[in-house]
Amino acid sequence: MSEINRQTNYSKPEKSPFLPFIYALVLAAGIFLGYIISLNTNTKTTIGTTVESDKMKTILNYVEKKYVDTLNTQKLEEKAINKMLSDLDPHSFYIPPTNIKSINDDMRGDFEGVGVEFFIVDDTITIVNAIAGGPSEEVGVMAGDKIFAVNDSIVAGVGVKNGDVVKLLKGPKGTKVKVTMLRQDEKIDFEIIRAKIPLHSVDIAYMLDAKTGLIKINKFSGTTYDEFYDNLRALKRQGLENLIIDLRGNGGGYLRTAVQIADELLAGKKLVVYTEGAHFAKQDYSANRPGEFEEGRVVVLVDESSASASEILSGALQDWDRALIIGRRTFGKGLVQEQYAMPDNSALRLTIARYYIPSGRSIQKPYEDKEHYDLEVYERFENGEFFKDSIHSDTMVYFTKIKKRKVYGGGGINPDIFVPFDTLMNNVYSNRLRRRIPEFVYNYYSDHSADFEQYNSVKSFDSNFKVNEKMFNDFLAYSEIKGWKKDMSKMADNKLNLKMFLKAYFAKQLFQNDGFYAIINKTDPVLKEALRQIENEFVIE
Repeated sequence: MSEINRQTNYSKPEKSPFLPFIYALVLAAGIFLGYIISLNTNTKTTIGTTVESDKMKTILNYVEKKYVDTLNTQKLEEKAINKMLSDLDPHSFYIPPTNIKSINDDMRGDFEGVGVEFFIVDDTITIVNAIAGGPSEEVGVMAGDKIFAVNDSIVAGVGVKNGDVVKLLKGPKGTKVKVTMLRQDEKIDFEIIRAKIPLHSVDIAYMLDAKTGLIKINKFSGTTYDEFYDNLRALKRQGLENLIIDLRGNGGGYLRTAVQIADELLAGKKLVVYTEGAHFAKQDYSANRPGEFEEGRVVVLVDESSASASEILSGALQDWDRALIIGRRTFGKGLVQEQYAMPDNSALRLTIARYYIPSGRSIQKPYEDKEHYDLEVYERFENGEFFKDSIHSDTMVYFTKIKKRKVYGGGGINPDIFVPFDTLMNNVYSNRLRRRIPEFVYNYYSDHSADFEQYNSVKSFDSNFKVNEKMFNDFLAYSEIKGWKKDMSKMADNKLNLKMFLKAYFAKQLFQNDGFYAIINKTDPVLKEALRQIENEFVIE
């Protein structure tokens, strides 16, 4: 779950069968938190030392000079810092020098490297896509190529991990890397000059019908507003009258970006969010420019993984009665961080304020029990909140700014319309099988590429392609080889779901995200509810 950066330049009983999925969901949230992707690129300087900080230095000096055994003082110091920060709140962190660049790359919205997407199957690094316009595409790298060696070091069949590959291929713009690829039985050497590669934060933007468009945002980075704005204008040219913004799974990012997007949807001068802390005076962030979509219906889709900037945007639109919020209660992250640079290129990211949306709500959920902070999402599942809208509390009632509707505090944004967790789409048996789908699809497509040449558009593929029984059984056999335990008693409830995902990944192989989401979204219950509300011409009241 990513964090919000302060920017001042913008005016257990028996375990549930779903436990593995929920742990995976919580782990994803934890990865966002631990990876600290939302840092302020305008880092601050240190603020000097105190008697107490001198005491810490003195103790560390004694340990280094006098302790009975030889110690790694740097690791000891970092451990002490992390322990101190962990006692404050869940979102204050120390960032080692080795993590700074990758973190800033992600939030800036680009990185420097060779521009390929890959996955590793059976110790083989396989290129899924050479990013359009990137340096790998320019020299002729193709989907299906397998990386044999990097700078004369063999990487095939040696147990290489994703992180190892990234370290080998990423590097400063303008530097060269030699990559040896296997294409069928031929070895091909490429000299690739690394360049700046964009990281897109808008997964998909397209018209669902003649009047309704969807924009799905996966994070709020330095490029997100421009991506959103360009896609919004493109959809308007196609007749956009109703806009659906999908923020499910979006862990957040820059506060500034959330405010900019809100400004395109809110008419007149309106408060979007304000921040306040013990040592930081109240600061307002408002929408005040003419926007691209100030009229027309807006629906925002959220879930328990929508956090931080996602909650600011959805909460502000809800508080101004501008959008209908559909889904499940959001994560509940409402603390503001600021980053301070250290002399060794490490950094301190410290919580310095809370943010509040226009109704006065603080989105931050309780964090006194920090060990269970992330697992709180799992507790929602266990207590039934994923299946029944039961989180409205009469003791935490607020009112929207225009219609004076009741909205609720206590942590996270509560949707206007609740859609329960889809157990058919997300059960343990199906999820285990689905992990094998991407690699199976890639291998199958590589061996049968001629069979797919007839599909020249997403529409023709969707209308004419079917996952037949032979293909499905081939997938089951492949999964068994990879260690999956077949249980035909559970297959009846999962077969259609698995066939749909197989079709979606074949569509992705052909048409990237455009194809994938065109298939997946047809059976999405939250999106279906949004379309139903739009068809019924909903009125927020």
